[in-house]
Amino acid sequence: MAAVKITVIRGFSKEEIFGDDMPEELADFATPCGTHIPGQEYVLDSADCPEGFCSWAFRDIYRDLIHLMRGGDYPWIGAPATSYSSCTDGRKTVVFKLERI
Repeated sequence: MAAVKITVIRGFSKEEIFGDDMPEELADFATPCGTHIPGQEYVLDSADCPEGFCSWAFRDIYRDLIHLMRGGDYPWIGAPATSYSSCTDGRKTVVFKLERI
């Protein structure tokens, strides 16, 4: 399988996600994500979650990661060997760029 570089693009705060419709239960919830910050990079040559990477986010992007590692492309992205994926934490979503290298 090919290696893939994962780059953290952006983390969203609860204010960016909910705006003026903030759920009361999230009022004291800290955001954005404290695990991943923009610019962090991880290079993977296996399908194992890298040390320091959020295991929940890794599971969310895993399908796209494996697709790229096995030589697949997403023509609608506009660049071969590239994908954009995000974690599914609706309170503090993080977007990742995946590139086959």
